[in-house]
Amino acid sequence: MPAIRRALLSVFDKTGLAPLASALRERGVELLSTGGTLAALRELGLPATAVSDLTGFPEVLGGRVKTLHPAIHAGLLADRGKAEQMEVLAQLGIAPIDLLVVNLYPFERTVAAGAGFSDCIEMIDVGGPAMLRAAAKNHAGVAVVSDPADYPELLAVLAEHGGEIPLPLRRRLAARAFAATAAYDHAVAAWFAREAAGEEPEAFPPRLDLALERLLAPRYGENPHQRAAVYRTRGGPGVLGGFEQLQGKELSWNNLLDADAARRLIALFAEPAVAIVKHNNPCGVGRGDSLRAAYDRALACDPVSAFGSIVACNRELDEATAAAVAELFVEVVIAPGATPEARERLAARRNLRLLLAPPYRPLPGEPELRGIDGGFLAQTPDAGDDDPAVWEVPTRRAPTAGEREALAFAWRVVRHVRSNAIVVANEAQTVGIGAGQMSRVDSCRLAVQKAVLPVAGAVAASDAFFPFRDGLDLLAEAGVTAVIQPGGSVRDAEVIAAADERGLALVHTGRRHFRH
Repeated sequence: MPAIRRALLSVFDKTGLAPLASALRERGVELLSTGGTLAALRELGLPATAVSDLTGFPEVLGGRVKTLHPAIHAGLLADRGKAEQMEVLAQLGIAPIDLLVVNLYPFERTVAAGAGFSDCIEMIDVGGPAMLRAAAKNHAGVAVVSDPADYPELLAVLAEHGGEIPLPLRRRLAARAFAATAAYDHAVAAWFAREAAGEEPEAFPPRLDLALERLLAPRYGENPHQRAAVYRTRGGPGVLGGFEQLQGKELSWNNLLDADAARRLIALFAEPAVAIVKHNNPCGVGRGDSLRAAYDRALACDPVSAFGSIVACNRELDEATAAAVAELFVEVVIAPGATPEARERLAARRNLRLLLAPPYRPLPGEPELRGIDGGFLAQTPDAGDDDPAVWEVPTRRAPTAGEREALAFAWRVVRHVRSNAIVVANEAQTVGIGAGQMSRVDSCRLAVQKAVLPVAGAVAASDAFFPFRDGLDLLAEAGVTAVIQPGGSVRDAEVIAAADERGLALVHTGRRHFRH
């Protein structure tokens, strides 16, 4: 491998620039640079040649054109293994560039900050990606570094190999450079598509490119024999978009799935609410005037299943709630914040993971993806409250005000239970939950059987219509007084008649909430 004799440094993010450039100069490497990077190097007292001096062409158009020149790209692209190409460089008086260190304008950060259209346009890097791609293509002769996080490894390898960079590392660095430019192009294309579409973006564009970066490498996946990794959308929202782990063991694959499910559920409540989730299903949801009251109600639904669960809060975790949670074996607590007193209460539970994450807010036009063999299914998120104003009451008896309040609560929860889903609830908490059964009547039976709290006088929600009256009959026999469901079955008349026979109030929402 050729030794590094000449390096071009042009970086927006100047993290680690000083030690990198200093180490290169100590090795006798000639430094080329542009604009702000050149000024930074000279402030450090390091000799560096301006690219404009090399090309004989000044930086123009406000810096838009500075490295887009044959003297630069020929120095990057010349194949060191082909004598005729090296002869061309010699005839033109162009010295080869052995190392390229470039990172790109912060386009995504500019967009996220709410900058205007013209400011975002100015943050679309042109010269940087062109140089990265050129060097990465020619990585056998040109080492390319696109991320300051790779500087320490680069310097260590240079020291170990006498100023040379072995081919395996060159290839890894080239792969990272191509990944960086691909993700950058994706971010620009996605932003441009949104801007071009205006207020009504196309829900499912003809091409959907994913720009993901690895965030975590759990010990295993769903089971110990499965390897796993966690990727996050670059700059995206969600548990991974801004979470902070304050304490506890490393997060597992299953922890993250359950934490995400719990966080999505509690986002439906404006008042203090707590969801306790196990195996991607709620085993208790409560609300109240305080977070502690909401937690107590959630736990009361199914204290047995709550062992080893995930607890999600839609308010800052306070000391009283933390003290109650500390009495139970909990895998994860997730909240938008936590008071110092709450953190102290949980500190003794060293294995408990305490996560801070912003409230769940779906992004308009952002599809929800699920992987299948050979591709992905995409859909818009099932988010936001339904409108009770469009609900219909087909039975002779309408729900009371208290029943309607309880039905609205159960209807929020049932959409986050695996289908077939039945939720029995009162106005403040879930009472019994039947999830993931192959028949709806079995889900009804399970919800009643698992109930610890009184079912008599409670209401029930079904995520899809009752195909027969048997499920409704079972709920009525257990003491349920009102039921909410989408309606739309060919046997709706049979189910409505069964409700009238038993004096139940029935509400049709007209909207299904399957969650497979």
